[in-house]
Amino acid sequence: MVYQPPAGARDLLPLDVAQKCWIENRLQQVFHRWGYHRIITSTLERIDTLMAGGAIQRSTVIQLQNAEDEELGLRPELTASIARTAVTRMAGVTYPQRLYYNANVFQRTCDYRRNQPQEFYQAGVELLGSGGLLADVEVLLLLADCLQALSINNWYLILGEAGVTQSLLQVFPANLRNQVRNAIAHLDRVAIDNLPLTEELRSRATTILDLRGNSVDVLQKVSSLDLDAPQQEAVNNLKSLVELLENQGNFPLILDLSLIQTFDYYTGISFEVVSDTEAGARVLGRGGRYDQLLGQYHPQGENIPGVGFALFIEDLYQILSCYQQLPQKTPPSNWLVVAENNQAYDAAFAYAQKLRNSTHLVRVEMDLGGRDAEAIRQYARDRSIAQIAWVKADGSTSIESNN
Repeated sequence: MVYQPPAGARDLLPLDVAQKCWIENRLQQVFHRWGYHRIITSTLERIDTLMAGGAIQRSTVIQLQNAEDEELGLRPELTASIARTAVTRMAGVTYPQRLYYNANVFQRTCDYRRNQPQEFYQAGVELLGSGGLLADVEVLLLLADCLQALSINNWYLILGEAGVTQSLLQVFPANLRNQVRNAIAHLDRVAIDNLPLTEELRSRATTILDLRGNSVDVLQKVSSLDLDAPQQEAVNNLKSLVELLENQGNFPLILDLSLIQTFDYYTGISFEVVSDTEAGARVLGRGGRYDQLLGQYHPQGENIPGVGFALFIEDLYQILSCYQQLPQKTPPSNWLVVAENNQAYDAAFAYAQKLRNSTHLVRVEMDLGGRDAEAIRQYARDRSIAQIAWVKADGSTSIESNN
């Protein structure tokens, strides 16, 4: 029998880990510079937590049961878990709270037989407790800073406003609203044409679908619609956000009010960051504002505003691999310590520990015996180990450079 991980899962070998850590370490440095602190939440959650009040479909969750028949699941994303943690474990903290994570998530797919991935890695941030324009701008500029730290070019931001889009959908009959929403989300004009809508409503659906492109043009189109006061205020806030972003310099932006995300808890801005590749556009991350999500878990139902994003490590890996920016081999050891005979074991272990206690990171291997001197030297050459320390029983040592 050949033992393999289950369909949709995969093992990460040392080089895979080195490349994944290369990405995560650079992102973590950016998060630290912006004042964000790491949070780690449970991989396993109750189903009602993961569904976020219905905003996340049960069908996306890989489900489990414990001995008490309690419905559990593996997290399909991090925001709901962090929202639950914030209101149950961080009561009384001063806001805003700036949090970041590096973690795995699990998403059920229909193509089990095709071995489609079900486990993914993400790194992202959540900015909790601030509902203003500046918080939205901070998160988007932080996102841009992350991409710059990874030296990713040819990316652009697709920016929507979930609150505006949802309010524009309210004019459609309740029994057809989800179908209109899905057609717009998939840019499916044929589906809109086939829905039993009046010509006026069909035109309205097509107009929403076309609210995508240059920010000036899109804002002009949406402003021409019959907006009520809350809708107009949201559009004005979006205009201010776009102006702030574009004033920061070269911020590639497409405004898209037809943007509808899979996870339906966004109440304000929602966005995707996309990179053009030879194989087509690749989504590197997404996020948005969710001002009612924390209230789902708060004992008194208190809403605490939040905004954040997740970057997809596998997709970043694919882009960076094309540029050959990732490590191409695991880091070599700096030293190989060899006991010259059986009586030198104690001295060899002591010398290896002395090297490891260096102020700077030093990778030190012990030779485990069973090889002659030439085989030891060949091993060091094969592994690109810089120096060999030959240790005698009295502790005296001769150093050999392996060039």
